[in-house]
Amino acid sequence: MPQPTTRARRTGHPGYSETLPRQPESAAPARRLVRAACAVWRLDDLAEDGALIVSELVANAVQHARRESIRVAVDRPGAGRVRIGVVDFSKAPPVRKASGPEDEGGRGLSLVTKLADAWGSEPLPWGKRVWAELHGKGHG
Repeated sequence: MPQPTTRARRTGHPGYSETLPRQPESAAPARRLVRAACAVWRLDDLAEDGALIVSELVANAVQHARRESIRVAVDRPGAGRVRIGVVDFSKAPPVRKASGPEDEGGRGLSLVTKLADAWGSEPLPWGKRVWAELHGKGHG
């Protein structure tokens, strides 16, 4: 299994990223990466919401992307803030769908919207990055 990589960021806080197979099973190592980053940064209050968010972003990428891999990144853009991103090789932006109680799927981005302080999608030359940001208690 590939090990997470750490690289320096402009903010001075390291970021964690890992390339994973585009498979539903990749949600588990993505959650571990988010929890580990939150623990290192002493932002444990964000770990569980972050783990749920990355699970939904990975599930979206697995369902809609192309190619065999996705990239999960966890960054700390500022004190008390965590940004989780999933990069895939599909240029189609994510669409939040209304889902009813009987629907099997379609709740992922609604859950991300509920849990995250902000989220969005950025086009890349080869695909897109879908990200969500969480703010710790007492941080805005």
